[in-house]
Amino acid sequence: MTKKTIILLGFIALKFILQYILISPEYDLQRDEYLHLDQAHHLAWGYLSVPPVTSWISYLILLLGNSVFWVKFFPVLFGVLTLLMVWKTIEALKGNLYALILGATCITFSTLLRINILYQPNSLDILCWTSFYYVLVQYMTTENKKWFYIGSVVFAFGFLNKYNMLFLLIGLLPALLLSRQRKIFSEKKLYGALLLGVVLILPNLLWQYNNHFPIVHHMKELAETQLVNVDRMDFLKKQLLFFIGSLFVILSALYALLFYKSFEKYRFFFASMVFTLAVFLYFKAKAYYAIGLYPVYIAFGAVFLSQVLQTGWKRYLKPVFIILPLLFFIPMYDLAFPNKSPEYIVKNPEAYKKLGMLRWEDGKDHELPQDFADMLGWKELARKTDSVYALIPNPKTTLVLCDNYGQAGAINYYSKKGIKAVSFNADYLNWFVLDVPYKNVIRVKNSWERTAELQETSPFFRSSRIAGEITNKYAREYGATIFVFINAKIDINKRLKAEIKEETNYSK
Repeated sequence: MTKKTIILLGFIALKFILQYILISPEYDLQRDEYLHLDQAHHLAWGYLSVPPVTSWISYLILLLGNSVFWVKFFPVLFGVLTLLMVWKTIEALKGNLYALILGATCITFSTLLRINILYQPNSLDILCWTSFYYVLVQYMTTENKKWFYIGSVVFAFGFLNKYNMLFLLIGLLPALLLSRQRKIFSEKKLYGALLLGVVLILPNLLWQYNNHFPIVHHMKELAETQLVNVDRMDFLKKQLLFFIGSLFVILSALYALLFYKSFEKYRFFFASMVFTLAVFLYFKAKAYYAIGLYPVYIAFGAVFLSQVLQTGWKRYLKPVFIILPLLFFIPMYDLAFPNKSPEYIVKNPEAYKKLGMLRWEDGKDHELPQDFADMLGWKELARKTDSVYALIPNPKTTLVLCDNYGQAGAINYYSKKGIKAVSFNADYLNWFVLDVPYKNVIRVKNSWERTAELQETSPFFRSSRIAGEITNKYAREYGATIFVFINAKIDINKRLKAEIKEETNYSK
């Protein structure tokens, strides 16, 4: 085993260890994770929320036992593979051992640690961006046409994971067209590779067509409820923070892409970054959408610095660039991860507020970072719902109906009673089982919607009561209330079909 391999394995082991110690046991899974895990029970070529790849991984997690260990394993694995892709990119650029260590250090001690603690499409999205750029570097280095087809597969897989891959393409195409590398468009095999990519993503496009392109409704809703609160200056500020310990390496990459002769054939990467960030800014995208852009520039910067720092007094700066990511990681460790109790954060909010971490998607400041608040209260909700469900006569005819996908998914994940909760929210709209003659309803309502529930719904049932609520005051779902309605006076199934139809028509 070579020295390089031993060092690489060391970084991989460190990455796995770090990821598993960054979450305090008092936190549950995060809201989105429950939805993604439930997709394993409803495999399809598309969903209202995401493309299909996440459901394939969720199915694999289900086969492995569906434990929290495996839920957390896959985003960590994608983070490790991102590290490996940066390592391979540095090798393709003829980087030496110092360049490899510098690049690996920058990736390991970066905001990717935060992304890789959550089971969401984001970790795989960053891996796919990094892998596609690696393929592009390999093609520009070797001009071997096989990289067209490899790149096509990587892009298609990334697209089937998250449509965010389109931003990569939108930023890359004008950069290539304006560079000397535009000769790539005269290569016939490029178009064969493009055709392969279209064939690979076609099942998802057909699913979108057959379901009236729910992605359009989803993006419109996202723009109206979340992206409207995105501040463009805040977007740019966060770009600096994502890889702050590696910022000088990235800036060195941009300089090298313009002036370093050995990088002449890769010069279009400079314009590609500019165009891609401009597109993200134009659409008021969330800041983290752009994270996949940066790992390849860390590779370029590491190779350039390894050459610049070879001789003279500059060689004494080598340790500085290795130490910087580690130094910036120290405060990041204290702030960026859910490894502090909610009580501690509430009592010490200054640093969190200064970094904008208490600002939620609603544009307002709260007591905890949104992701942290989204990891609390779920076990409590599932436990209390189980208790209620167990006391209902003939529970098989009981519908558990929630206000949002987080509530439904958490109940389904933690339930010991085999409950299959649903919601008119997100993908759960398509997962109702309507061949069961429902007589009872357990209704989970958001805290701000609870007031009139008994008054409005009780007349349709012979018995009704409030059975519990989420009492964890730090949870985003704090106050969410569990209502129990027994022995319906109406046809519940008929009412459900009408509401599903209404929601489906609204989504078209």
